[in-house]
Amino acid sequence: MFRSNNVAARIFERQVRTPLPGTSVHSARRFYENLVPSYTIYDVECPDHWIRKFTDDGQYLVCFSRNQELIVYRPTWLSFSCKEEDCHIHDLPLKAKKFDSFFTELYCVSLASSNEVICKDFFLYMENNQFGLFATSTAQIHEAPAVGGAIQGVPSVEKITFHLLRLEDGMVLDEKVYHNDFINLSHNMGVFLYDDLLAIVSLRYQTIHILQIRDSGNLVDVRAIGSFCREDDELFLNSSAQPHQHTENHVENGFHQYQLTSENPFLSGIKQRLLSFIFQGLWSEESNHSLRVQHLKKKFYFHFQDYADLIIWKVQFLDRHHLLIKFGSVEAAVSRSVDHHPAFFGVYNMETTEIVAFYQSSADELYLLFEQFCDHFHPTSRNSLHTKFISSHSNNIHARDTLRTLKNKATSSSLFVKKMLGNLPIICQSQSPSPYFDQSLYRYDEKLISALDRHRQSTDHPIKFILRRPPYSLRFKIKPGPEGGSTDSRAKKISSFIFHPFLPFALSVQQTFFLQPSAVNVHFRR
Repeated sequence: MFRSNNVAARIFERQVRTPLPGTSVHSARRFYENLVPSYTIYDVECPDHWIRKFTDDGQYLVCFSRNQELIVYRPTWLSFSCKEEDCHIHDLPLKAKKFDSFFTELYCVSLASSNEVICKDFFLYMENNQFGLFATSTAQIHEAPAVGGAIQGVPSVEKITFHLLRLEDGMVLDEKVYHNDFINLSHNMGVFLYDDLLAIVSLRYQTIHILQIRDSGNLVDVRAIGSFCREDDELFLNSSAQPHQHTENHVENGFHQYQLTSENPFLSGIKQRLLSFIFQGLWSEESNHSLRVQHLKKKFYFHFQDYADLIIWKVQFLDRHHLLIKFGSVEAAVSRSVDHHPAFFGVYNMETTEIVAFYQSSADELYLLFEQFCDHFHPTSRNSLHTKFISSHSNNIHARDTLRTLKNKATSSSLFVKKMLGNLPIICQSQSPSPYFDQSLYRYDEKLISALDRHRQSTDHPIKFILRRPPYSLRFKIKPGPEGGSTDSRAKKISSFIFHPFLPFALSVQQTFFLQPSAVNVHFRR
């Protein structure tokens, strides 16, 4: 059937035709093939801020100043009067080159104390309450002594503070402080938000803190998974163990740690659950007693110390009761590159305190689950209106074709599987819900731009967005940096792209490595 690309024709078609059941939202999203950010204002006069991102509901733009302040803006649309005919052919007024013409500053809040800095890569948003979670921390101590049950080789940070703000007015509702700990705040890696539940991974003390964010704005401790798995585990040990059998170490994070020394032979609760699951799985693989003993010697006891030395790297929620936990070595946990280090994945049930699944990082079984049910690894909030339509290889045929092409080109199947599973656990709120990244609407060079919230190597050539459907035409371009290109080709440049979640509006920010001011371009529909 012929479909016109004209907006008026599509509106008329929407009035006279009813979409197929379950396709109304996808039909409405096709209007984004017409409504595109096709006009660019280069080098906008912008405050010297670090522009972080739009909130998922599009109500706020979160920025950080060089003075360690949080600055929140309300997105507006450029407006001006024109007394002549055919206003669209005239140049925009001079005020269009100003950042304030597109955004209204709501407030400026100082979060960091005298010796703390704001973690500019960290920000999580609760859409239903319009709460924002931010973090500040002191400097890392790389060779900190492993005291109080801490893991040897993991850095220490004297103070890490999480701040819960109401973004409507900037009021600080609650704070949560962790002392002498290490939490990976870069790109939200060590923290995961699902609905009102928050998981914070303490690498230094190997504890998963589960908190609930109440509607009142309070951060409430729910449980701590690590040394103990049940609420009464510590009480049971204290009541049954003799005083000389363990050493109790209190730390300032609201829980107790049992240090593994010659006086205390106990493994942590989560480690015992893991070893028990591995043992029971290997036990059931052989029915013959003698073969079972040999099998356990070869597969379990020979690798026992390797399993016992595993530590928790990252965590994500699969639902309100299950966690996907990534385990690995201490060296890889603090390293920038983890590709060459062995890793394992475990699924933990918080209600039964059991490990219910365990996989190696190159397991074909886990990869098939990830390939076919990728959206289950991206749990979205019940109240999120836009993040449910992010393209993945389990919900989009074009993304699936791209994945299969990469798989066919791979020289080693096991290395490809390991590389793909390296994306697990998923980093929370790391993808833009903008419809212009919907791969059923547009194709673009994913090496230069994608929905993933990451800096990219900058290019002087515009990035093209081409229609997926007939007439397969170029709809718009996004070009970071100056309009005429960079004057210094030797300078290394990186770009970030900040798309509004539903409006035809985007910011491109180009930075150099020499602390020069960023070049900010505004892309919108004129």
